[in-house]
Amino acid sequence: MSALICGSFAFDTIMVFNDKFKNHILPEQVHIINVSFLVPDLRREFGGCAGNIAYNLNMLGGDALPMGTVGNDFAAYADWLDSCGISRTHLKTIEHSYTAQAFITTDMDDNQITAFHPGAMNFSHLNTISQAKEVTIGIVSPDGRKGMIEHAKQFVAAGVPFIFDPGQAMPMFNGNQLLQFVEQASWVIVNQYEWKLMEERTGLSPELMAQRVKALIVTNGAKGAIIYTDKTFFDIPSATPKAVNDPTGCGDAFRGGLLYGLMKDIDWETTGKIASLLGAIKVEHHGTQNHRVTIDEFKQRFKQNFGYALI
Repeated sequence: MSALICGSFAFDTIMVFNDKFKNHILPEQVHIINVSFLVPDLRREFGGCAGNIAYNLNMLGGDALPMGTVGNDFAAYADWLDSCGISRTHLKTIEHSYTAQAFITTDMDDNQITAFHPGAMNFSHLNTISQAKEVTIGIVSPDGRKGMIEHAKQFVAAGVPFIFDPGQAMPMFNGNQLLQFVEQASWVIVNQYEWKLMEERTGLSPELMAQRVKALIVTNGAKGAIIYTDKTFFDIPSATPKAVNDPTGCGDAFRGGLLYGLMKDIDWETTGKIASLLGAIKVEHHGTQNHRVTIDEFKQRFKQNFGYALI
């Protein structure tokens, strides 16, 4: 079984300002703001939703096939994917564009100022689902707007069930457009904040949403997650991390675990716990693709956290 993971690839440039923004921004002068922050700490990470989800699913031994558009600066990321054994068959290079990039500056209060350049991501619609043969499940995660719309339609046409994961792309779609995604998808996953937006825009409660899909999954960080089906719901506890270093990418790790459980036809409660544990392992490490665990180590931690063995 193979999972086609449609979404973004991005470079994340993360900088730390060893002070507080509020000490250098004058509220009464924001209309003419002109500030510069010295950032002695900087790191560049491989990211993007498709890359992160594929990394996590691949780490558990799942067959991850990411699909995305990248720029002419992708060489280092390509080498990384090769070293991880992640397929690049469905990555299309847009020669006149940069790979999507996020520039994130964080201060000592954990406030962030982010600039995002979509670059090649805007051409995601140039990839088509029909290019991927013999996939059994898919996910439409944040990507170029047109690409997300087209890929959802193409999954339906190909008879491939998929997860709709609007994420940070939520603002690009109105209520009717979100409902269209829901009608096409087999599963929907959002975090708690995103769910509030979706509920407001679609007018559907979690219970009504769950009647339209096989399951609605709402994550809530350290508080765990809730999985709603048309008959019941499952309250998924969070797993205990060894340390809390960086929550960035935990949602993508959760989605990798969710795909793993669906591909293995594991029950919802256990699938949610697999996803929860993968998110906890990610939070222990800085960056979105710097954590590593073998399947045997994962199973050991699963039993330690939840009290029963993962087969």
